Amino acid sequence: MQTLRERISANGYALNGYCQMPSPAAAEIYCRQGWDVVTLDLEHGAMGFDAAVRMLEVMAAAPVLPFIRIPGFDPRLIAPLLDAGVMGVTCAMVNTADEARALVRACRYPPHGVRSMSRMSRASLIYGPDYVSRANQTVTVFAMVESPEGLANVREIAAVEGLDGIYMGPVDLAMAVVGRVPPLGGRDPEIDAVVDDAMTQVVAACNQTGTIAGINAPNPEEALRMLNRGFRFITLSSDVRALAAQSRAWVDGLRKLAPAPHRPASA
Repeated sequence: MQTLRERISANGYALNGYCQMPSPAAAEIYCRQGWDVVTLDLEHGAMGFDAAVRMLEVMAAAPVLPFIRIPGFDPRLIAPLLDAGVMGVTCAMVNTADEARALVRACRYPPHGVRSMSRMSRASLIYGPDYVSRANQTVTVFAMVESPEGLANVREIAAVEGLDGIYMGPVDLAMAVVGRVPPLGGRDPEIDAVVDDAMTQVVAACNQTGTIAGINAPNPEEALRMLNRGFRFITLSSDVRALAAQSRAWVDGLRKLAPAPHRPASA
């Protein structure tokens, strides 16, 4: 299987989708829609470890890189999920270079880290007997920068040896700086200015250190704008958002097209 860097090198970018429903059936469908990466969202999704493993089992037949997103640094969660076959870890709320170094070390075997080795893991079974010797080079590690402290330290975080990328969290960052929820599908000049400045800083830090810049985009047009800004790892949607948006579009579409019900005139 290609690494994330190899996919980006071949295509210029990589598209990621989140799985938030604890459903192997949903994951199987979602993974076959052309994504480069599908991330099991343990931060905002409804799944735990057992559900994630069941989903990884069906994802193995699809041509996607299986990632996870975790709500914070927790080696007790990272290690078993890597052993289960996860090929990338995105960790929320990384605020300092020391936190980023701890994250990298938890994802790497010695001498570059502290990950415990098992020759009988599911990862070794599905990726081959040489998995252990290749894992330090093939497992991707993203640190999410989504706070004022993280943004202030973004150059030092991006420079951490072994870190593959910085994933910018614009919503949490904007809420922390401005103190209000960004409008969904609308514009807020103050929030837009904060996010725009943060994007510039994140991309500059990644370009300086050779790391990958990642971000969410609400639609293909915004994704293209993010690519033009220098981001190379783009999350377009989640299974929950896709299900809700498409079903709502179908329902609303028919409501607009269908004739109004005939109501007999009152006597």
